[in-house]
Amino acid sequence: MQKLLIQGGRRLQGEVRVHGAKNSSLPILAAALLGGGETVLHNCPALSDVDAALRILTYLGCEVRREGDTVRIESSSVTQNEIPDDLMHEMRSSIVFLGAILSRMGRAKLSFPGGCELGPRPIDLHIQALERLGAQIAEEYGYLDCRAEQGLTGTKITLAFPSVGATENILLASVLAKGETVIHNAAQEPEIVDLANYLISRGARIRDAGRSTILIEGVDRLSSTEYTVMPDRIVAATYLSGAAITGGDVLVTGVNPNDLESVLPVFEQAGCRMKVEPDRIFLSGPGMLRPVSGPIRTMPYPGFPTDAQAPLMATLTLADGTSMFVENIFESRYKHAAELARMGADIKVEGRTAVVRGVEKLYGVPVEATDLRGGAALVVAALAAVGETRISRVEHIDRGYESVETAFSSLGAKIRRV
Repeated sequence: MQKLLIQGGRRLQGEVRVHGAKNSSLPILAAALLGGGETVLHNCPALSDVDAALRILTYLGCEVRREGDTVRIESSSVTQNEIPDDLMHEMRSSIVFLGAILSRMGRAKLSFPGGCELGPRPIDLHIQALERLGAQIAEEYGYLDCRAEQGLTGTKITLAFPSVGATENILLASVLAKGETVIHNAAQEPEIVDLANYLISRGARIRDAGRSTILIEGVDRLSSTEYTVMPDRIVAATYLSGAAITGGDVLVTGVNPNDLESVLPVFEQAGCRMKVEPDRIFLSGPGMLRPVSGPIRTMPYPGFPTDAQAPLMATLTLADGTSMFVENIFESRYKHAAELARMGADIKVEGRTAVVRGVEKLYGVPVEATDLRGGAALVVAALAAVGETRISRVEHIDRGYESVETAFSSLGAKIRRV
């Protein structure tokens, strides 16, 4: 089992570039199934979740080749409509393949997805939306058997919650459906816009992605394309968290600051100095972090992202005062709090609320990454801890961070993988 060994207490300094977004790459890779042809995808990160998606594409019959951060997918020869259990369980967002396979093959058979244990992530919204488009769906023995032999038909769909995954599946299922589909209360995340822009580059007709109502007019076919994945805003927030907690001076490049409009003010409230330019963010950490007044509430975009909650919590464990988080997206997203407490953090969790009272020091101890973003929080905390921190279950971190030890080492951190 691999571990990260981090010797804390070093100020981060230098420049680091953000890789492509995991949460954008995965739905785009699923979308590559649609209509046949070739997708050349640039800035596609080398993550274990992305590798799992590429294995799914290969199993379904695609020809897949990676050259650096460019992935080529030729999907003309897709023959399978079922994803085996072992592949489905490798990543939690594998359900995004449902809409694409159903649209392409007229049938899709999938087991329930795996990945991080963040509490219930119901797929009811996905199922209800696909049924509105004309799919017949049966659930038995842990499998979803979806059929649409006569194709899908556009309709109006109102989501009970602006689910990112459900919005993605509707987009994937409806771009080749007959007629017009309207999604009300759609997710507005930048990754939704990126997926829509990829599909538009292939000839799809989509309007108003990034707004609460999206219109999709079905087309007969999609063409080949070459496309570049957006930068990963959560990775950027993690690098900034590392700079803030160590009092460092770090320039994060290849990032879109507009995607972090709800996150950057938190760093400023904590006392960080920032300079923001169109594709870069410079952060200078203070000698002593200040607490953040008022609760940090995770919300659907454009609110504070749930994925940034854990790294920011790690940063504020060393603030001179008390900060509060309210997690409104997932029920079980404070598992990292117990591990941070092992390092000396003072965190009290009650239901969806976490109260973080700043301490003078964190200490290096053996800890375990319980999930992807929780693992990133432990890395951030370890950068400032006294002594050596040993982080196990690194496979969680590898799902969303491309060689996290290389990135932080380039900024002067003493971190290695064993």
